[in-house]
Amino acid sequence: MRQTVIGFCSEERKAKSMQKMNDSNNISQSNHPAIPGTSRNEQSGQLAQSFYGLGIAPKILDVLERIKFKIPTPIQAKVIPLAIKGADVVGIAQTGTGKTHAFAIPMVQGLAQKPGIGLILAPTRELALQIDEAFQAIVQTFGMRTACLIGGAAMYPQLQALRRNPRIIIATPGRLMDHMERRNVALGNVITLVLDEADRMLDMGFAPQVEKILSHIPKKRQTMLFSATMAKEIMGVTTRHMKLPVSIEIAPSGTTAEGITQELFIVRKEAKLKLLNKLLARYPGAVLLFVRMKHHATKIAQAIRGMGYRASEIHSNRSQSQRREALDGFKSGRYKVLVATDVAARGIDVQGIELVINFDLPDDTEYYVHRIGRTGRAGHKGHAISFATPDQSRDVHDIEKLIRTTLPISRHPEIPPEQFAQNFPKIVWEARRRRRRH
Repeated sequence: MRQTVIGFCSEERKAKSMQKMNDSNNISQSNHPAIPGTSRNEQSGQLAQSFYGLGIAPKILDVLERIKFKIPTPIQAKVIPLAIKGADVVGIAQTGTGKTHAFAIPMVQGLAQKPGIGLILAPTRELALQIDEAFQAIVQTFGMRTACLIGGAAMYPQLQALRRNPRIIIATPGRLMDHMERRNVALGNVITLVLDEADRMLDMGFAPQVEKILSHIPKKRQTMLFSATMAKEIMGVTTRHMKLPVSIEIAPSGTTAEGITQELFIVRKEAKLKLLNKLLARYPGAVLLFVRMKHHATKIAQAIRGMGYRASEIHSNRSQSQRREALDGFKSGRYKVLVATDVAARGIDVQGIELVINFDLPDDTEYYVHRIGRTGRAGHKGHAISFATPDQSRDVHDIEKLIRTTLPISRHPEIPPEQFAQNFPKIVWEARRRRRRH
């Protein structure tokens, strides 16, 4: 874990700080000047073993006890004390690390002490809904209401929620802009802002909407930003819209969650379904399967149902009610398999997913980490299997370079063995990659 004050250190000091490793937790702690208002204990590499001592109000501690939250995750242990003291925070952490409660707890505690509202921006409908769900147990204790504003859902119920004076608004940028243009919502009393999955939000082209939304929010506010990577665009956001933010990094970009085992099958495209059938018979638990294209998701879900398994799909062509039904059915166990495109890679928060299958390798290498991060959450074990065709050696190499490990290759006795094509023409490979992206 790395904790820095952005803008206060040289590259040399940053490099030195990254060399200081805590072997027991695989976290690094930088040697930066103390942040005003924080104690040495908060800046040490030692992680809290309980939520007590983080500055959390007793009423919230009671809630955490009731929902069986015992030990804070590394991101929670580091962010909560700083956020409670009002610091701007940049949290760099992978999916499944407990980011939502890292900002939910200090936001609710702050709103209980002073007037104003909190605003959370999220890139996808599914993520926004799950953030809203995570807030409920805490806000109910204080009699607060939330409003969840997402595209693909009816405007009128959202308008009704806004008229009930919510203290917390969770929204996707596009739908929030719709409400702002209709003057359904004003942001002049926002005192705490959270940008969740900020890198994904910018990847999806929401930068203009986010900038416009931020222009309507008071500059005197607390801002928290969470991202899986510290891309150049994220640095731009922190420079323009945050005040001396403290950066907390839980493992570098490309780090997969502990407890996730991985394997790779080299398989011809026409043999993928046969291999999938064999693997589904081997894993009795919940399976999340990723494909590259939405029309492919429908075909694969139909094929899986033909194998005798209950399956549904989630992608951008499905209505909000269909996506919600698929996700709820997967959570409840009604569906064994959920077929998804990358639109859902960071929006699915389901406990107990036994297996993630990359039926298609992702176009963007970094999505690999987000995909497999759906299993092995919160310290549990999980497994990820990827299918690669013989001409995808470069894609696999890029993934291995990102995660800094070699994917072990497996074979199934009933599937003809394959190997990567040698010296696959670069011009052909580039053409195929461009075609997949379009």
